[in-house]
This record gives sequence, structure tokens and C-alpha cells, in this order.
Amino acid sequence: MNLYLGVDIGSVSSNFILLDQNGRIYRKLYLRTLGNPVKALKDGYASISDGLDKQHGKIRAVGSTGSGRHLAAVLLGADVVKNEITAHAVAASHLFPGAKTIIEIGGQDSKIIILRNGIVHDFAMNTVCAAGTGSFLDQQSARLNIPIQEFGDYAVKSGHPVRIAGRCGVFAESDMIHKQQMGFPVEDIIMGLCEALVRNYLNNVGKGKKIEEPVVFQGGVAANRGLAKAFEKILGLKINVPAHYEVMGAIGAAILAREQIELSHSPTRFRGDNFVLEGNFTSNSHECSGCPNLCEVVCIKRDNEVLAYWGDRCKKWESSIKQPREKLKVV
Repeated sequence: MNLYLGVDIGSVSSNFILLDQNGRIYRKLYLRTLGNPVKALKDGYASISDGLDKQHGKIRAVGSTGSGRHLAAVLLGADVVKNEITAHAVAASHLFPGAKTIIEIGGQDSKIIILRNGIVHDFAMNTVCAAGTGSFLDQQSARLNIPIQEFGDYAVKSGHPVRIAGRCGVFAESDMIHKQQMGFPVEDIIMGLCEALVRNYLNNVGKGKKIEEPVVFQGGVAANRGLAKAFEKILGLKINVPAHYEVMGAIGAAILAREQIELSHSPTRFRGDNFVLEGNFTSNSHECSGCPNLCEVVCIKRDNEVLAYWGDRCKKWESSIKQPREKLKVV
């Protein structure tokens, strides 16, 4: 069985997908990065690849995406390295042919992707304010002593959502505390928060964008049924939540890896179990003083052997490493 591995390494979660040759999900894994993407990569790969030899499964290609896509590409040997916009767009178009709008909210940022005829027409990202992202909702669920898995269930029970100021995460939290002190039911407060976060998203990320159906809501925050309901209420449109909403970036990366290897008919760059699982990987950074740019250069090593540099605009450090194979085109 030929399998295609997609890896999406983010600041909050690290997601892994194995697709079979028919594009069906063979295995998936969603785990927390916990501030250590190298460990998350090794642990995640070990878990998702466990027993493949016994079941005659073979990883034929690897695709990586997410903020840690360069790191994943070096450790695993990726055939395709793509940004999150491309990966999420490919996955949504694959599962919802004809999709026109993608709402993606992750652990630290949020995005909107506008598709026309299956191609990215426009997009916007919000990486400045954490209001509405997974990390902010984690904080509020902990403060209310409600498991994050049940946060959305509380919201959909609301009969009369209260008005919460959602322009800023700090103001939203202050307003929630004020409403609690006034005695409003927790369900109405949580649903009010969901609606506030949707307004914030549409006023910032979605500003100036024409949101058309079909609309796909993905990313880890799509687990919150309250947010999906709030989007439907405010937009007046049906919101589609994929069954594998939390790993859509990894699905897109796996699809792109399969397409790349099938079109090129070239051998995979995948490094294999011995390289990934047995090596001791470390990373560090330094500021290059070679020119006024003062680039912050990241170095990744395996057992003290330098594997890659990135972050240098002039490619001085990156080009200092001898590439045994054709250099990846990173987008």
C-alpha cells in the first residue's frame, strides 16, 4: 500500500495524516506542540508510522506545511513544502468541490481564503490579536472551569446571548467577568463571546472580502459548535465543518505530496525511520552581522551535523551546506 504523509506543524498543535493511494484517510494524529516542535515531530511520526511494516504500508511521499514546515521538511525529508494558505485551500477543495470561502481559525492566528474555480483568489491573515483563536478560548475555558471540549456545547444551549465587547481579547475577558458578576447565565455569556469573536473576525480578517457559499470552517477552533452557529447567524449562510476539520492543513500537504511524486516520477526525499527516530535533533539561532539586515538565522542539527539554515535573506548560510539532492522549492 502506498501512503502519503502530510505534516502540519503549528505553534499550538502538530498534525499528521496518512492518505492511501485513493485519497482516503488511513491514519490521523492531532497532538499539542507544547513549545517543542522537534519533539512533536519525532513523537508524532513515531506514533503515526507505528506498525506500517507489518501492514505492508509504505510512505511514498511527504508534504509539510504550517509555521514549522521548514523544520518538518528537514527532519522528515519533505517532497513538497507549502504555506498554510495553499494547503488549506487544497484540502477544502478536495473535500468540498466548488468551495468559495474558507474560514480557518487555529491556535494562534486566523485566516480567510477566497477561492474561485478551485484557485486561491484572495486571502487575509490575522497574526496580531489572539482574540478568537484557540489559545484565547483555552484561557477562557480554564477561567470558567469548563473543559474546552464542552465549551461549544454550553454555547448552543443559550437562549439569549449577552452582548460582549469582542474587539480585543483583553476587553472581551473584562466584559465576560462583568457579565458574570451581574448574574447572567454562563451559557448566554459563552454564546455572547462566540458572537463577539465572529464579529471581530469579520471586521478584521474578513473586512472587504465577499463571503460566498459554499463556506468551509476548519482549524482546531471549528470544534466549537457555538462559533459555527454564530457564523451562520451573523452571515446568514450555511457553514460546512469537515469531519477532519482539525487536520485539514496536513490533508492538503499530503494531497500535494502525492500529486508531486506522481507527476515527477522521481524518488521521494523521505529520509526514513532510521534518520527520523534515531537521530538527536537540536536547533539554535544567531544574528548574522554580515550586512545591515542583521538576519536571525536558524540552524538545525542532527547529532551535531548541520542539516539546514534558514532565515538569511541573502542565502549566505543556506548555500554553505552541500545539498545532496535537488533543492526543494519552498513556498
